[in-house]
Amino acid sequence: MIAGGQSLLPLLRLRLSFPDLLVDVGGLGELRGVRDEGDTLWIGALTTIDEAQHDPVLAQHCGLLAQTAVLIADPAVRHRGTVGGALAHADPAGDLPAVATALDATMIARGPGGERAIGAGEFFLDYLTTALAPSEILTGIRVPKLGPGWGYRYEKFHLAALARRADGHVAEARIGLTNMGLVPVRARAAEEAVAGAEASAQALRSAAERADEGTQPPSDLHGGSDYRRHLARVLTARALAAASGV
Repeated sequence: MIAGGQSLLPLLRLRLSFPDLLVDVGGLGELRGVRDEGDTLWIGALTTIDEAQHDPVLAQHCGLLAQTAVLIADPAVRHRGTVGGALAHADPAGDLPAVATALDATMIARGPGGERAIGAGEFFLDYLTTALAPSEILTGIRVPKLGPGWGYRYEKFHLAALARRADGHVAEARIGLTNMGLVPVRARAAEEAVAGAEASAQALRSAAERADEGTQPPSDLHGGSDYRRHLARVLTARALAAASGV
């Protein structure tokens, strides 16, 4: 399947994909746009990154995704690339997988057997591999609305943080990381450490020191494993501070 094609072209260039047949799904208008469903938002898989960036409903109820969209690639890519395509591509260094993971998003897949929902934690299986069956396509993404008290921040290293502040403390937080293994992960240790902590720079930095626990960051031309661990801790502290209003 091909929509925007922004993920497929690099795969072809790197000789990582050899499709015999491409089906263009770009004309399926019912898979485009954002719909308010009450407690959740439905985002059509064919919604472009640019459309997500400028959608007023996303800006109001899920600002983290809108904030992230602005930082993805360049205008040409954002006008062609789709939200669903970026998630189905499952690039371990991608921007939107971190956001979907932090938001506890649900992926909606459809195939010959009907429709099924797949949580973000079960959707990303391995490098460039998702839980989508060969006969399925991703039709939409369902994300919970962010209610009162929630703040958010996206850091370009591919780290998304959400924090709900109450009575001068961080009541709860969600942190999604990419670039720290074969699939996006939640920084659970840091989330647990910050829950209930005072909303202060020192407390947030202390919790962020646990951001890399349980991860297996790769070493490549862009940086070594130790560097990625250090960066994850530093940027988690920065993102938590911004999301908490510190």
